[in-house]
Amino acid sequence: MTTLAYVLLASIPSPTQGVWFVGPVPFRGYALCIIAGIILAIWIGNKRWIARGGEPGAVLDISMWAVPFGILGGRIYHVLSSPRPYFGEDGNPLDVIKIWEGGLGIWGAIALGGVGAWIGCRRKGVPLTAFADAVAPGIAVAQAVGRLGNWFNNELYGGPLDAPWTLNINRWDSGLGQAIRDSTGDPLVLGTFHPTFLYELLWNLAVAALVIWADRRFNLSRGRAFALYVAAYCLGRVWIEALRIDPAETVLGLRLNVLTSILVFAGAVAWFVTHRGPREDLSVQPAGDDDGASAPTSAPATRGGSARHAADADASAAEDGNPDEDELGDDEPAGHTRPRRSTRSRRPDL
Repeated sequence: MTTLAYVLLASIPSPTQGVWFVGPVPFRGYALCIIAGIILAIWIGNKRWIARGGEPGAVLDISMWAVPFGILGGRIYHVLSSPRPYFGEDGNPLDVIKIWEGGLGIWGAIALGGVGAWIGCRRKGVPLTAFADAVAPGIAVAQAVGRLGNWFNNELYGGPLDAPWTLNINRWDSGLGQAIRDSTGDPLVLGTFHPTFLYELLWNLAVAALVIWADRRFNLSRGRAFALYVAAYCLGRVWIEALRIDPAETVLGLRLNVLTSILVFAGAVAWFVTHRGPREDLSVQPAGDDDGASAPTSAPATRGGSARHAADADASAAEDGNPDEDELGDDEPAGHTRPRRSTRSRRPDL
């Protein structure tokens, strides 16, 4: 065997095909990974939201705004940070819309996705910070699954590497979504490289675990769980991005994503340090209707629902002209005390 053959046997293989057809309908590995990541993020976020006392299904409703905005923002950021394939020499501006071939920037997805989440939260009448805290680890998991899409596209790799975990990269035809083959039908190998997609996948899973642990341990609130996710992700993105060799815009000698990660890290740490306080009580948040209107809640929630029960009793007594006594039914003896309403016990955060 040749030296290259030995290296390939000890390396991580890359797919030779990234798109499959069922009749005329293409199923692309990259798109399937992105969709799977979104579904996981919503599922994890919904479980954490309910555990915090939120309305079941609210995360899905808000995601209907956040996800499209996030995809659009991610694409815009990718094109702006890597414009050469679209506007450089031999570039094709029409490729900007070919999102299925890969290319979503996380910072654009977070920024514009945050705008969509803000709209959704306004319509549901819930705090954006509480929603962000609930979905933070799910976003990290979604990023991890999304990195598998880069693997299907034979992209997102670092410099040359000779190690047991080296990544075998094929010469790739992004238009056809498959490896370029020689006259015998074998895929042409570009080389073996750092599997930066795998580094980031594992890092993102570790970030998700960190946020879940810290949230349970310190009862994070007011956007601090989300800030921790952002800060931890940035730490990993800086060193992983530095390994990559694909063309990218640079500022002050740094890849744009490295500089962005440093700035965002500083902002996330500042938020985490300065925004403290009790966790938002989602059980008293008003639910908006289709046009975004919502009705405020007059009584604060207390353990066991006693405040809400007291408010109901006062309102009933006021209707009878005797606000100081509870209304008694025809069959209720004097001195009878109605049982308090039970409240749903909250499950622990995921």
